[in-house]
Amino acid sequence: MLNGQKRWLYIAVPIFFFWFFGQIDKVGISIIQTDPEFLHALGITGADKNAKIGLLSFVFTIAYGVSNLFWGFIIDKLGARKTAIAGLFVWTITMIMSGLANSYEIFLISRIILGFGEGMMIPVSGKLISNWFNKRELGRAQASWLTGNYLGPAMGAVVLVLVISLLHWQAAFFMLAAFNLFINIPMFVLMTRNTPEEHPRISKDELAFIRQTDDEIKETAAHSENKKSFAQDYRFWIVWFGMLVCSFLFFGISIWLPTYLIEAKGFEKEGMSSITSLSWLFALGFVLACGFLADKTRRPSLMATILFSLTAVFLTVAVFIPNPILAGLCMGLAMGCQGGVFHLSNMLMVKYSTPETAGRAAGLIGFTNIMGGFSSYIMGWLRDLSGGDFSSSIAMLIFTALFGLAAYLFSIKRESAELRLSPIHVQKIQA
Repeated sequence: MLNGQKRWLYIAVPIFFFWFFGQIDKVGISIIQTDPEFLHALGITGADKNAKIGLLSFVFTIAYGVSNLFWGFIIDKLGARKTAIAGLFVWTITMIMSGLANSYEIFLISRIILGFGEGMMIPVSGKLISNWFNKRELGRAQASWLTGNYLGPAMGAVVLVLVISLLHWQAAFFMLAAFNLFINIPMFVLMTRNTPEEHPRISKDELAFIRQTDDEIKETAAHSENKKSFAQDYRFWIVWFGMLVCSFLFFGISIWLPTYLIEAKGFEKEGMSSITSLSWLFALGFVLACGFLADKTRRPSLMATILFSLTAVFLTVAVFIPNPILAGLCMGLAMGCQGGVFHLSNMLMVKYSTPETAGRAAGLIGFTNIMGGFSSYIMGWLRDLSGGDFSSSIAMLIFTALFGLAAYLFSIKRESAELRLSPIHVQKIQA
């Protein structure tokens, strides 16, 4: 059954769980920060409470974004497999450290270390996808691991609320450490290799398919333009700027969504966890749809433009609609749209780089996550200034979405011209 398809087992499956549990580590704080015992234990109280909450995500994403640049070069030299294993051990240690923290300052330090440890996630994934999959599979290959990126928090929101209710907020961190130690690390040790050539269970036929290039790719490679470094391609920097905007929007919404539902819309914890999980499922749906449509239409820039437009619309509706359920759903749909942008950006990153430079290109893309920290902190600061109201924060997000829309408008014309020169053709490829 897996004959000729083992790349999906040995690479796509470990990366799926890599992101499934890693993303719970990353955004689980959005659930935990709604627990009064957690806030009281760490002294997150007073008039600047929301700024303190925002600072937890701020320091994490600053460390996460900066370390992406570092990890990108390390991965190109050391290899994705060893880098992933090292990073996973760091995650495990920081999860234990977070669970044992007895002050805000210690917990803050644990978030910084976690950010540095998880900073290699995008470069590792980009490098493995670039090395292991045929160019015409990039959309589906990216979607396979980005599925874990959104399915993890969707399920994790419910599990974390249950664990905190039945046990304690500390137990949530110890559980996450166990996931990494007993699932993620063994998968990368036993199943993955840096390239298919290094894997003893990959057949010659499958390797030939992975390295196969069709006439279109050969023709494109012949142009001197594509011999340039990705850094010399202005389209890469459009994607990079779009990811800055995407990170600002996605982290701003996802980190504050549980608090928004409880404090602004009056949901109980059960209702909050349901809408939060549904919001992550919206993101998953957009990822799967974009993975399919990007491969079929070859218009990812146009799709990103549409998604930024929809984000602004959904956020605007959330501000003005009185029904709390519909407002929560609109916030979730806005977050889902940015999940689609994130997927398209990573796919374009692989397109504009080569297997040799994919780690560095992914590191630059990953650096854009730094904006998520600014978003979470600024939203907390604005809430403190407005007495806990979310209106000014959401207005800021709407304005930001328009920047993403404007950026991708510059690449639509070029994308359309390329499509006319190389029309879509159906080619049955035997793996």
